[in-house]
Amino acid sequence: MDVLRLHDAGDIRLHTEPEPIPGAGEELVRVTAVGLCGSDLHWFEEGGIGEDRVDEPFVLGHEMGGVVASGKRRGCRVVIEPASSCGRCDVCLRGHANLCQLVQFCGHYPTPGGLSTFIAWPQHLLIPVPDTIEGDDVALLEPLGIALHAIDLSHFEAGMTAGVYGCGPIGLFIIRALRAAGAGPIQASDPLPHRLEAARDSGADDTRLTGVDGQPDGVYDWGPVDVAFEAAGEDAALETALRTVRTGGRVVVVGIPPDDRSSFPAALARERGLTIVLSRRMKPQHMHAAIKLVDRGAVSLYGMITSRYAIGRGPEAFAELVSRSGLKVVIKPSE
Repeated sequence: MDVLRLHDAGDIRLHTEPEPIPGAGEELVRVTAVGLCGSDLHWFEEGGIGEDRVDEPFVLGHEMGGVVASGKRRGCRVVIEPASSCGRCDVCLRGHANLCQLVQFCGHYPTPGGLSTFIAWPQHLLIPVPDTIEGDDVALLEPLGIALHAIDLSHFEAGMTAGVYGCGPIGLFIIRALRAAGAGPIQASDPLPHRLEAARDSGADDTRLTGVDGQPDGVYDWGPVDVAFEAAGEDAALETALRTVRTGGRVVVVGIPPDDRSSFPAALARERGLTIVLSRRMKPQHMHAAIKLVDRGAVSLYGMITSRYAIGRGPEAFAELVSRSGLKVVIKPSE
């Protein structure tokens, strides 16, 4: 089978390898679509993410779906829940499986990801998808789940106003999910005009281009909003969230910063009594919630995928990811 392996920062290569053999409780999946995301970008550009580094050629990819290729469910279309938490530790038992320190997470070293023709993964983490979720859109369910978890952390309620700062795919899904949940006016910012256009198409009411200093025009008279989301992984976006959220409000940090460091004006946050919450991945229920929202038409996946690549064109796909010229880049490993 074909496999894309990251050897070092900026160095991704195609390999030919044997198909994996499913273990106990696992099924073989023919991977049809893998979305590239911000964490994949960090791995590719920096050779690691946070404290984790690439020590040997490694397979990325965790936003994925495919068709079961073994067992009684052969032929079933599924989305792959990438996090296999232990289910036994204190963190898991308290309902925070997304924070499990023993988790095996696809595409996060050392657990191989989905950029391969086939993957073997626990059966209970292969979730059937309805026909309303077509083709490659199955790879969009995981980032939608990430957005839903972030919204839960914000303590959002219908009618609240919101700010979303960073309009890549996660930010866009936050906007779409907020709109589906009955949000009041939503404001958004991004340095890329095509992403602001996508934010408006997704339901944002007021969009502004960030300036050379990273702050959107008029940031000091923008807001206040009830909840704010930093979805860019940049200090400037975090400061925008702190400046535009109401006094006593909540800021949810979703973006992953370069070099594993964030900074913000502490006096501003302290004097206004802000609560800053960091979001990590999603909880198991959010994937199921994402499926239900899309199935009933509450959240649209339309227009999010802007390019598709066969696995043999992996370097081109990652080059586009680095350029940020589109929205969601998808690799199709089994085509």
